[in-house]
Amino acid sequence: MPARPVVLVVAPGDENYRGYCLEQVADAYSVVLLTGTEPSWEKPHITDHTVVDLSDPGALLAGGRALAARHDLAGVMTWDEWSVVPTARLARQLGLSTTAPEVMHGCRNKATARSLFARHGVPSAASVSVRTRQEAEAVAERIGYPVVLKPASHAGAIGVRRVDDRDQLTAAYQAAERTASQGTESTSVLVEEFLDGPEISVECVTYRGATTVVAVNRKTLSPPPHFEQLAHSVDAADPLRERVAPAARAAINALGITDGVSHIEMRLVDGRPRLIEVNARLAGDMIGHLVRLATGIDLPRAAADIACDHAPDLTPTRSSAAAIRLLYPDTSGTLTHLTYDGPCPTWLDRLQFQRRTGDQLLLPTDGGNLYTGRLGYLITTAATSKEARARAQQAARAVTAVLDRAPGTRSTAA
Repeated sequence: MPARPVVLVVAPGDENYRGYCLEQVADAYSVVLLTGTEPSWEKPHITDHTVVDLSDPGALLAGGRALAARHDLAGVMTWDEWSVVPTARLARQLGLSTTAPEVMHGCRNKATARSLFARHGVPSAASVSVRTRQEAEAVAERIGYPVVLKPASHAGAIGVRRVDDRDQLTAAYQAAERTASQGTESTSVLVEEFLDGPEISVECVTYRGATTVVAVNRKTLSPPPHFEQLAHSVDAADPLRERVAPAARAAINALGITDGVSHIEMRLVDGRPRLIEVNARLAGDMIGHLVRLATGIDLPRAAADIACDHAPDLTPTRSSAAAIRLLYPDTSGTLTHLTYDGPCPTWLDRLQFQRRTGDQLLLPTDGGNLYTGRLGYLITTAATSKEARARAQQAARAVTAVLDRAPGTRSTAA
């Protein structure tokens, strides 16, 4: 048999949320890995690897060139938000297919993206970059409360807060500034118009400039001021897909994305889509897995095909629905007990705990984030998204988490 094409994956991530991506790419390609630590769970899916400091662009490029010297690479790809720019640079250096690095930089820098949306007439939100708390207050007064403060180049809603009045501004600015200081594409803070309406994401595939809108994901978010993502659902028959497709394509075109899988976040304001941001990589929170369960379309495989300059197969092979419930405790503290005491019906696709007894959990309400507060997740399937969400809620009720509450923390709904 002829050898399978070799694809280089940069930053494979956490097995709990990205394991399925690597598995699905490895089903069709020989995979070599550029990673920050010695492989463990990745070993069955790879043929070679190099360990580098992924936060060092020079080291990442050198590691990629070393793997290219050992293998005839067909493509380079990543699903890691912080690696999209250096991965594009590496692909360009190696003469492989990629969206331009400067375009990826624009996707990472939300201020640049907002400017491009405005220039190309893509409905978005009023947004101003600020460097001081005083500037933030002046801009908030001009835009009008409520506003959203966020770091210009981060992910996972970390450092993002809704601000309803001047009294909330200082704490929100400090949180955004603290996160923004860790940015590579930008260290500024954005003050933005609050878009009032349900939030969705649109999962898109672009190949040689032509974009296919594959699926719509409907989100459930935590109460303000945080934007913690609590649940997602995908329905192959969602009528919203056709309604939001033009805005998704317009955003991709405005940014200049030519190739790859994109995760586009927007809100429906008075029923009309308004752009939040475009993430030029596979969605997190297992959304790509939900898409496959609902439609049969394999987004990680599509991303690998595009990286190798092959047209992806985006033919739906099923029409159903899937939902994920992200599990949180009702308080911060030390985890003493975590169990699932319910049945395991066929519609319970996955139940994944990512915490052990003795772990410290810190919720966003106490200064934490999705990395410090989440217990795990469960995924359910059904004929419709409504039924899938109901099943996820049913299964979540069978999860018991007991914590020794940390002093000074607040209780909140899971």
